[in-house]
Amino acid sequence: MLEHLSTEKRNEKTAHLDQMTTMEILTGSTRLKAGTAQKLVLNMISTASMIGIGKVYKNLMVDVQSTNIKLVERSKRIIMEATGVDYETAAQHYEEAHHNVKAAIVMILLQCSYEEATVKLQQAEGFVRNTL
Repeated sequence: MLEHLSTEKRNEKTAHLDQMTTMEILTGSTRLKAGTAQKLVLNMISTASMIGIGKVYKNLMVDVQSTNIKLVERSKRIIMEATGVDYETAAQHYEEAHHNVKAAIVMILLQCSYEEATVKLQQAEGFVRNTL
C-alpha cells in the first residue's frame, strides 16, 4: 500500500510526511489507495501519541474510560492480561481501584493499596511501566 514513506524534519515542532502510492488497481478510484495510505499514517501517529503519553502498558491500551458494560468487561480483561491474574481477582482489584485500570494493574503487580498505587502513578506521570 505504501510504496514510500519519508519524514523530512523541518524544525523541532513540524515534520513533513510524504506518502507515495503506486497506481490504483481500479481506474477512476484515485482516492481509494490515497485514503488508505492517509489512514495508515494517521493511525501510526495516534498510536505513537498514545504510547508517548502513558496510555499504553505492554501492548494494551490501559487508560480505559469504562462508560458501559462492554468497556467494564474489556477493562477486566486488560487487567487479567497485564497481570496474569484470573477474572475474579481482576474484578476485585478493578472495584477496589474505583474502576481505574492503571491503578488496578499497579495494585496487583506491586501488591499495594489503591492509595499507594495512585501516588506511584502520579510520581511516574501516569506511566504504568515507570511504577514497576
